[in-house]
Amino acid sequence: MSRIGKKPVPVPKGVTVNIKDGRLAVKGPKGELSRDFPSNVNMTTEGDKLVLTRAGDTRAERTNHGMARSHLANMIKGVSEGWVRELEINGVGYRAEVKGDTLAMVLGYSHPIDYKLPKGVGAKVDKNRIILSGSDKEVLGRTASELRKMRLPEPYKGKGVKYVEEVIRRKAGKSGAS
Repeated sequence: MSRIGKKPVPVPKGVTVNIKDGRLAVKGPKGELSRDFPSNVNMTTEGDKLVLTRAGDTRAERTNHGMARSHLANMIKGVSEGWVRELEINGVGYRAEVKGDTLAMVLGYSHPIDYKLPKGVGAKVDKNRIILSGSDKEVLGRTASELRKMRLPEPYKGKGVKYVEEVIRRKAGKSGAS
């Protein structure tokens, strides 16, 4: 049995889970998410926990079992607590500000960049940090990745947009320059 898939998923108070025809809908204080799950994974509720089982023991069924459990746990955490992703802007004159549902950034190009935030993702700017929050982990991660791609961090001076926990390996540059 899958080591991840066999762990039951606790459902906190205030979160409701509806299972119908392979589609799972989770609703909580931070939002509402729904997803289709593979047909070879069965979900049952046991008190305040969700238990996932699989139909057989093939490789595909085992991988779907663990994947479905991870997606389910991420959905429940997203609607109850929410997800947060932080980006850091490094560079002289680089800045960002939130205008409604648009993130306006100046990243050293000849023009400012206006990025429309997807539905369900909120942004807050604190000095040189962009703090993204939302209930869907996939959408939040994709948004953070797209923002980082606007100006990738470069290895010489470290200028660009990077994740807060990311470490940029720096290069020495030319040996003649001091």
